[in-house]
Amino acid sequence: MTKIDVKLKTYLNYINGDWVASEIEETGKSKNPANTEEVVGLYQMSSENDLNKAVNSASDAKKAWRKLSGDERGNYLQKAASILEERLDEVALTMTKEMGKTLPEAKGETARGVAILRYYAGEGLRSEGDVIPSTDKDALMFTTRAPLGVVGVITPWNFPVAIPLWKMAPALIYGNTVVIKPASEAAITCAKVIECLHEAGIPEGVVNMVTGSGSVIGLEIANHPEVNGITFTGSNQVGKQLAQIAVTRGIKYQLEMGGKNPVIVANDADLDLAVEATISGGLKSTGQKCTATSRVIVQKDIYQKFKERLLAKVAEITVGDGVESSTWMGPSVSQSQLDTVVSYIEKGKEEGAKLLYGGDKVRSKALKGYFIEPTVFEGVTSDMTIAKEEIFGPVLALMKVNSVEEALELANDSEYGLSASIFTTNISNMLSFIDDMDAGLVRVNAESAGVELQAPFGGMKQSSSHSREQGRAAIEFYTNIKTVFVKG
Repeated sequence: MTKIDVKLKTYLNYINGDWVASEIEETGKSKNPANTEEVVGLYQMSSENDLNKAVNSASDAKKAWRKLSGDERGNYLQKAASILEERLDEVALTMTKEMGKTLPEAKGETARGVAILRYYAGEGLRSEGDVIPSTDKDALMFTTRAPLGVVGVITPWNFPVAIPLWKMAPALIYGNTVVIKPASEAAITCAKVIECLHEAGIPEGVVNMVTGSGSVIGLEIANHPEVNGITFTGSNQVGKQLAQIAVTRGIKYQLEMGGKNPVIVANDADLDLAVEATISGGLKSTGQKCTATSRVIVQKDIYQKFKERLLAKVAEITVGDGVESSTWMGPSVSQSQLDTVVSYIEKGKEEGAKLLYGGDKVRSKALKGYFIEPTVFEGVTSDMTIAKEEIFGPVLALMKVNSVEEALELANDSEYGLSASIFTTNISNMLSFIDDMDAGLVRVNAESAGVELQAPFGGMKQSSSHSREQGRAAIEFYTNIKTVFVKG
């Protein structure tokens, strides 16, 4: 096996159970977004031929992997979970240094990765079909599940442990083999997750990782004739491109994309709870979550009180390096993401929104990264760009309404429908919100960004391909139903 030279901080592709360098011998540089003078490591800039080797390896391994029992496959996931748990601090620190989220958030996400592996390990012993009465009294009819085969996994940088695992773990337990292409901004963190699967002894070819350009590796995964399904989390533009390829090829695809998530604050809300959840949901992880709170829709009678409390709390936020215990909010992940956030802030001001707080890069000689201030606008209307487009940064848009009915209408005035929350103590408001909100995840008296691994997750409208990830719902994508009729 080719060993990784830790001193050089060079991380290799993982193909057919071995760590291998790209054929083109080119590497990309992963910089710490909190300190751009620090290089976290080097990753492979791979070629189509590298990807082809990985897919062929997965294709060769799929028959033997499928023939194992669910319990046997689950044992590998259990072992990987224990290894990841042992390395939690190391993986979390790598995550913080590579993509910027605070260390407590990174530790929480890594622990969630452990839980995901253990949850799906248990899936190996759960029911996968039903017995169905036949019109023939002498026959037995039932359903079972067949894996897709080779699954291409394309993941973003914002949850570099949780998202790869909530895609790979169900794919594996249901009998598929995997080729993963992580975002370059999180390639090293993903490599450390793959190390855990490798050390758990997962058979050669069952899991493969190829890093590099999305326009090369991502598209090649979608186009490869041996790939039987694609699961993707990322931008709408790329997701739709992948969907078109998948439809042309006649393979399954699963897309989780953008969000423009609202929180509604009713007159009867617990204001302190609503403020805390709005800040947590909108500004933690520097707003770089697809479920992050973006639009804050508040009834007019309590608007002023809510705004004052919100601004007071936002003013307490400390921005800095995520490894420092005093830091509440870290940097944007990259220069391009920082520039995107700044451009949206400028657009908000140009279109007439009133800037209440922040709105600029952090100016500090002590900070040498991609830092932006937490930002709050008011006077935002639904036709403004910052009310319509996903910013993926720490920007809150306050919107004032007369009633909960008006709030719901405004909340639904979006092409997205991923998550939403309401703060109210009124049962009627709660039920109206649950029934009328066009979002795949609706939460009452809780922030919009909460996702639990045992529950289905996915969006409506332009936020997803209308499939669901996580929990038992994952089996619907990663397998096909097979109906069996047996007559003696």
